[in-house]
Amino acid sequence: MKSLSKIVMVIAVLLSSINGFAQIKNAKTETVKIYGNCGMCKTTIEKAGNVKKVASVDWNKDTKMATLTYDGDKTNQDEILKRIALAGYDSEKFLAPDDVYAKLPGCCQYDRALKPTAKNKEAGMDMNAGHGNHNHSEMTAQGNKNATQNQSQLKPVFDNYFSVKDALIKTDAATASAKAAELSASIKPVDMSKLSVEEHAVWMKIMKDLAANTESISKSKDVAKQRNAFAKLSGNIYTLAKVSKQDVPVYYQHCPMYNGGANWLSKENAVKNPYYGSQMLTCGSTVEILGK
Repeated sequence: MKSLSKIVMVIAVLLSSINGFAQIKNAKTETVKIYGNCGMCKTTIEKAGNVKKVASVDWNKDTKMATLTYDGDKTNQDEILKRIALAGYDSEKFLAPDDVYAKLPGCCQYDRALKPTAKNKEAGMDMNAGHGNHNHSEMTAQGNKNATQNQSQLKPVFDNYFSVKDALIKTDAATASAKAAELSASIKPVDMSKLSVEEHAVWMKIMKDLAANTESISKSKDVAKQRNAFAKLSGNIYTLAKVSKQDVPVYYQHCPMYNGGANWLSKENAVKNPYYGSQMLTCGSTVEILGK
């Protein structure tokens, strides 16, 4: 009887799995490597990646390979891997935030083969080690290329943020809405694989709120509502600016009056308040300078 019960259970699980796949329309199937260790990892990875009738993930703890089956009209591989990364698991496209990885149970803390590790102090101090094997002009060129890629990924985001801020200074709801739509459009093409480790970790945390706050401004014609969303948007932009290379100084400014205190970023030190405009244009002060 026990054997029969086990067989029935296995068949039920298989049928459930098959039914789940059958419910996914326009199904595409891809295989990717996702790092993890154990059965608990499997549960977490699959739960993070699965979306009813949209996406299904089957991860093998021995091979570290995951089979992704999803509706190509409603989602894509990147979206699935982003959710899995936010749950603490690295893939070749997206790294988990360090703080999320650190909270995984001990048995689930896999070897982070894809995460760059800092050189130890001795290696860093030994400037002559392997010196003859290095082409310094190539290393410098590659470093400059990477820095340029990172900057080019995020520059439109920052530039469009400043345009939204300028429109709110003028209390111009229509322009703020239009510039927020441009900001929203600049968020979507960001390729996280070209960001630095620090930028990547921050981007993973803020991108949903960033998109939501931007959309809220773009869809509203009420400047009061736009300013409320802008205060939230500015918090996320500040977090990103803190870990990003800035070509010029960026001024982090504070208004003590708006909603008990609100902040924004500006490319000029002179205070021009986006929360009150001409009513209290110079209300506020610079509290931090980024990129110095």
